[in-house]
Amino acid sequence: MSNDDDTLKQLSQTRQWAHAKLLELESKTYRAFVEMESATFSPGALGSKEKELIAVGISVRIDCTSCMQWHIEQAAHAGARYEEVLEAIEVGIEMGGGPATVSARFALKVMAAVYGR
Repeated sequence: MSNDDDTLKQLSQTRQWAHAKLLELESKTYRAFVEMESATFSPGALGSKEKELIAVGISVRIDCTSCMQWHIEQAAHAGARYEEVLEAIEVGIEMGGGPATVSARFALKVMAAVYGR
């Protein structure tokens, strides 16, 4: 397993652990966040895929590695093609300028893991 794969695996494990722990602790704030997330990404005027692609671009712009991993995976599960995710990353680069190209490097690693290319 490559170092990139280890990083992605660790991010997933940490996210799953924290999710379970916050639910176990009966965090009202976290529960409200989970409910908001569910409402936000439910199909409406925009489909779930389009919403996930928006989140991919925002994740690149704000340089949130865990967000990039989660939303690229969710976009793929919602039917986003590799090229669509790449364009969402490109929007994030445009919105963030040079620093966002650094974030995009991580997003490309996630895409390689999710799409196998």
